[in-house]
Amino acid sequence: MAPKVENKQGKTKPSDRAGAAAKAVLKGAGAHKSRKIRTSTTFHRPKTLQLSRSPKYPRKSIPHEPRLDAHKVVLYPLNTESAMKKIEEHNTLVFIVDVKANKRQIKLALKKLYDVDTVKVNTLVRPDGSKKAFARLTPDVDALDIAATKLAIV
Repeated sequence: MAPKVENKQGKTKPSDRAGAAAKAVLKGAGAHKSRKIRTSTTFHRPKTLQLSRSPKYPRKSIPHEPRLDAHKVVLYPLNTESAMKKIEEHNTLVFIVDVKANKRQIKLALKKLYDVDTVKVNTLVRPDGSKKAFARLTPDVDALDIAATKLAIV
């Protein structure tokens, strides 16, 4: 339909309406519509809006504590002959640790408990089922000194 053209009295003249219709025809009101280009042969429904959850009440009354803290990771230092040899010759401390603890957790626990920096941690699971960790200390720290002062095993 042609746009309305009104005069001063509020009524439109037929000639004005005809002029407006001619303009609309020349302009081409909505004749050129663009189409979406489809790149796939299969049609998928659009993704629906996924709102973030806002529960009315918490599902757990108490938040879960970490399963392994530093005191649960490192159980005790080992003071066997072979462990003492490692301390003296290789600057390495030997500990029995929790079976579920990984090398990163062992390294962080040793830093927190004994304030020592480790170069690397090697682990093995003993035949009795416990895990043994070999913590190689940095060259600036003496393992024998740490064993004597902080661990009291020498």
